[in-house]
Amino acid sequence: MNSHNHFNHFNHHVKTRSDYFSDVEAAINQKLPKELLLRIFSFLDVVSLCRCAQVSKYWNVLALDGSNWQRVDLFDFQTDVEGPVVENISKRCGGFLKSLSLRGCQSITDTALQTFAEQCRNIEVLNLNNCKKITDLTCFSLGRHSQKLLKLILSSCPDITNNSLKALSEGCRLLEYLDISWCTAITNDGIKALTKSCSKLSVFIGRGCSLIGDEGIHHLAEHCPQLRRLNLQGCQLITDEAIHVISQKCHGLLFLCVSNCPRLTDTALTALGNGCHELETLEVASCTHLTDNGFQALARNCHQLEKMDLEECIQITDTTLAHLALYCNKLAALSLSHCELITDEGIRQLGESPCAIEHLEVLELDNCPLVTDASLEHLLGCQSLERIELYDCQLITRAGIRRLRTRLPDIKVHAYFAPVTPPPSVGGGRQRYCKCCVIL
Repeated sequence: MNSHNHFNHFNHHVKTRSDYFSDVEAAINQKLPKELLLRIFSFLDVVSLCRCAQVSKYWNVLALDGSNWQRVDLFDFQTDVEGPVVENISKRCGGFLKSLSLRGCQSITDTALQTFAEQCRNIEVLNLNNCKKITDLTCFSLGRHSQKLLKLILSSCPDITNNSLKALSEGCRLLEYLDISWCTAITNDGIKALTKSCSKLSVFIGRGCSLIGDEGIHHLAEHCPQLRRLNLQGCQLITDEAIHVISQKCHGLLFLCVSNCPRLTDTALTALGNGCHELETLEVASCTHLTDNGFQALARNCHQLEKMDLEECIQITDTTLAHLALYCNKLAALSLSHCELITDEGIRQLGESPCAIEHLEVLELDNCPLVTDASLEHLLGCQSLERIELYDCQLITRAGIRRLRTRLPDIKVHAYFAPVTPPPSVGGGRQRYCKCCVIL
């Protein structure tokens, strides 16, 4: 037998790789009922489902069955996703689709989302973060068709206005979670319209909504007593009055961010202490009017606090740390960056408290010029400490950090160390200063 015939004879008896997989697929299809195959496919991600759809016509039907597409996240394909993709998914999934994320899909327009709203009426979670081309027309469609919507993210969608919130209020009355961060056209009137019917809101995120003030927050507190998380970062119009009404109406509040709200004073902290005893996270960075008196009133009543961001609360002293150490026994993360009046004594009181010894995981002390190696000695007993920030703490030394790491070998320490200033002769007589960021 010549070599050519031998090769043909061999080919006749030996199966190719594609033949092998075809046999395997056929065996699977025969042994497993359609319902079980669908159940298996339901655990696959978008990419895996699309690969399965290319195996055979039968698997194509199974993989693209709407029941497998109840939760779809297209973030990884954001540069490729355009309107027809969303329209096709909507028509295929129909009433099965419950969660869709189009985060960062900047090519998506109202037209695709109108089709989506009409086809997928059981949607519960929709993420449209940074879908910059959508307008109020999308929310009009959601208001008409998405009565089961629970969570909606519209952050960084600049063309969303008060009309969107009015439409959501009229049609999405089960809404529990709304993020309108950086939707800078929204005003107090929009919040008033939203809260008229969306009384089940438990999470409201309005970072950077610079036109929302006390009036809007008053409507939110008055009509949404189940509020648990409130983020108003950068809403610079709000005053103590807004926090006062929140503390009166929303006693179950767990998370509050009012960082960069410069009009707030100790009156706001006192109000929180009086009304929000369940508070777990408080972020008040850059609220420069807050003092020890306010944090004393807060700490005496809010014993559940776990995370606090006090960066650039420039008036606080060791007295605040003394009260946190005494009353807040669950504190796990604390930022004191740019709190320039904090000294080793404050860190001592914190480090020796039960909360620090048992719970403290993160401590940020950037730009605290009075903190020295003695502070690190006071933290040696904090066995849960995972990370400490010491950027620009000029009195902290490498030796002090080495001692800390000897006791806590897994800790991450971030610090600045400026190299020794070179002699004047270097660089033609011009002094050069360089700060090198070193992660120790």
